[in-house]
Amino acid sequence: MLRIVFSKVKISNVCLTALVATACAVGSLYAADEIAPPNYDESKVPEFTLPDPLVAPDGSKIETPDQWRQVARPHILGLFKSEMFGQFPEADLSKIKFEEIKTQKDALQGKATRKEIRIYFNYPEKTPKADLMILIPNKVEKPVPAFLMPNFQGNHTTTEDPDVTAVDAPFRTRNAKEKPEDVRGVAKKRWAFEKIIDRGYAVATVYYEEIEPDQSVGFKYGVHPLFSNFDLAKDDYPATIGAWAWGLSRALDCLETVPEIDASKVIVAGHSRLGKTALWCGANDERFAAVISNNSGCGGAALSRREFGERVDRINASFPHWFTKKFHTYGARVNELPIDEHELIALIAPRPVYVASANEDQWADPKGEFLSCYYADPVYKLLGTPGFGGVDTLPDLNKSVGATIRYHKRTGVHDVTDFDWEMYLDFADAVFGR
Repeated sequence: MLRIVFSKVKISNVCLTALVATACAVGSLYAADEIAPPNYDESKVPEFTLPDPLVAPDGSKIETPDQWRQVARPHILGLFKSEMFGQFPEADLSKIKFEEIKTQKDALQGKATRKEIRIYFNYPEKTPKADLMILIPNKVEKPVPAFLMPNFQGNHTTTEDPDVTAVDAPFRTRNAKEKPEDVRGVAKKRWAFEKIIDRGYAVATVYYEEIEPDQSVGFKYGVHPLFSNFDLAKDDYPATIGAWAWGLSRALDCLETVPEIDASKVIVAGHSRLGKTALWCGANDERFAAVISNNSGCGGAALSRREFGERVDRINASFPHWFTKKFHTYGARVNELPIDEHELIALIAPRPVYVASANEDQWADPKGEFLSCYYADPVYKLLGTPGFGGVDTLPDLNKSVGATIRYHKRTGVHDVTDFDWEMYLDFADAVFGR
């Protein structure tokens, strides 16, 4: 048990009782004035019971790796699909085409080769499409491991390089009158490209709204119309986070065609809502060698039952398109969820996972993110890994702890910093034995 009591937490199997009827159309079930303000007071964290990932649906104990793979894991993955993210999207992959549209062999002052590959999701139709930007170190032996991490405003915002193709589609954070060139390089501080290249890793990024708009617009745009298992009349339709995760899997398909990259050594990473996406992607696509969640918070790495910071009711009211209708019904009864986020991390096992928090980002509940790592540990241990490496207390600020599961809480706000990247590069070195 924890040496420090974070809350009155018990582990038990959650009884799967009948669920209340859901709304018949996507959207929040809560009016804004019905949602309580975010909780930043630890004394107000309720007592809760976590589902035990090592208890089978029939109540028996999961005691072997085979039982985990054959019984527990499929059951838990199915619950995340039915209750939260929806079914993982299915589409005709034969219609996907990759087209290299631009190559620069002397990017980053000659340190890297930059490739831009356009992904057509429904070829020969030209839309929907997304550009994958890849930076590959020049002076190292190939093929190299890589990070795949989506961006929020377009590939051209990650660098001031004028040769990077600007996204001409509107995006969520841009003023309607703003042109793509107006924001070139605005997000460059989040992207430690030279640091990554200097360590011998490739890095790939794609603008997430080219995959699917981050708006509640009825799933009419982006890749949703391509999904054969998309039906709004069903509670478990693939929601928007699932669409982004599917898009990242297609980006990995693309990386498999790039000879300079070792596609068996790709780490999927994401920040904030895209950290949630990376976790869900890694849970479903076991080709990814490891997963990084940066400040992913509610619906990502933070325990839902803690009801600290952003909570289930608020996230569904603010972003009704991210999750399924079924998840919207749990806002006032979070303890009835048959899953919690430690099990999302456990679904990645035995592959390594890194969860990162920031001390000023209480909205994302750093303690809840840490506890998810702690309670995922038994699954990792069962599968023969060191798991969380015996960590049972929150670490000091700016200290990375753990083993196969790693965690840090750095100083600062909701962001991606050079410190984060330094920790992720050290993590990657350990994952790949470099």
